Amino acid sequence: MTVDAARPTTSGPSELREPPPAGGGIPLLGHGWRLARDPLAFFEQLRDHGDVVRLRLGPKTVYAVTAPELTGAVALSPDYIIAGPLWESLESLLGKEGVATANGPLHRRQRRTIQPAFRLDAVPGYGPIMEEEAQALVERWRGAGTLDVTTESFRAAVRIAARCLMRGSYMDDRADRICADLATLFSGMYQRMVVPLGPLYRVPLPANREFNRALADLHLLVDEIVADRRASGQKPDDLLTALLEATDDNGEPIGEQEIHDQVIAIVTPGSETVGSTLMSLLQVLTQHPELADRVRDEVKAVVGDRPVAFDDVRKLTYTANVVVETMRLYPAVWILTRRAVTDTVLGGYRIPAGADIVYSPYAIQRDPRSFARHEEFDPDRWLPGGSPEVPKYAMSPFSVGNRKCPSDHFSMAELTLITAALASAFTFEEAPGSDSRPRIGITLRPRRLRLTPRPR
Repeated sequence: MTVDAARPTTSGPSELREPPPAGGGIPLLGHGWRLARDPLAFFEQLRDHGDVVRLRLGPKTVYAVTAPELTGAVALSPDYIIAGPLWESLESLLGKEGVATANGPLHRRQRRTIQPAFRLDAVPGYGPIMEEEAQALVERWRGAGTLDVTTESFRAAVRIAARCLMRGSYMDDRADRICADLATLFSGMYQRMVVPLGPLYRVPLPANREFNRALADLHLLVDEIVADRRASGQKPDDLLTALLEATDDNGEPIGEQEIHDQVIAIVTPGSETVGSTLMSLLQVLTQHPELADRVRDEVKAVVGDRPVAFDDVRKLTYTANVVVETMRLYPAVWILTRRAVTDTVLGGYRIPAGADIVYSPYAIQRDPRSFARHEEFDPDRWLPGGSPEVPKYAMSPFSVGNRKCPSDHFSMAELTLITAALASAFTFEEAPGSDSRPRIGITLRPRRLRLTPRPR
């Protein structure tokens, strides 16, 4: 089975229509209240109302897309840019000059700067660091008792990103601060997206004060990282060096704000999504011990009694399929938004210039029209011939087009290696106080996962 496809068309009838409205809105808040209360179910229900439907978030009209071929059209078309409620809520964190939020020529130049660090042939160079961190995780969990999986997962993700892309021991004592700040920020940013109350978020309430404290601390951390690298006088062959030596289209060094925003884009979204996915993987291994046993058996067959290594990853096909199936059912990036820059047509409906578009990979990847046994966790569906061909763009865990995540190969290698190392070393049981229900923020992950590892 493949998840790749060609670009779809968006031609519609000559007489354009307005998309139908979604029901259930309430005065002032529109559909924001339902999005805040149960967004996963809300987006899944929208497909029953059409391929494109109208929502109201506060005073704004937003167009929701529910058909996979149309989400592909939005992602690939120059008529839509990175903008909208999601990115507006992230602006205070990511800024406007980093690769995650920039558009047009600036984004293309930034992609050229960072892409070499994530080329397929560059990823093996990070192998020793990934191996060290995976084995360190195994050793730390031996006899550890109950684990706070949120802390452990984000710590592993931050350390791997920092050590691989911004080499230097100065990251060691900052990883925990980054994780704590991100947990606060990504929760608050989701609320700001679905209930856009503007000035009310500046009122000095406890939640707002904690949000602002975490935001200020994370920006301070980034400034410290850049300052420490410059003070060291070292120029290792890593992404941070590439940023510090990057030039603009006129051959001049890029500005300090762009450097800052680019480092934020390296440290935060990638660590948040990988950490969230690792939490979901551990939940899957706990709830489906038979799958964990199959991963253990595959690792044993491939590597024998030695620790799993980076060079083994390409042979761990079942383990990789467990990772892919986890990303299908529990996508860390569960919601995306874009903005139309011109009057355009989508699925036969008129979309006016300036309109915001929203769609949910979570709902798209659980659509029964695209996946047989759509709610069943089945890694074997990703085997060649494992099930019917997946429709275009029904499964795009790293997005598509010029906004495709540049670290897709890096992240898959990292997640496969860690999953193999942990599943071959432990079985897992949920501990008292654990809550595996989904936690809805800018990313999706288990709410409060507490596990007890049992050595195999």
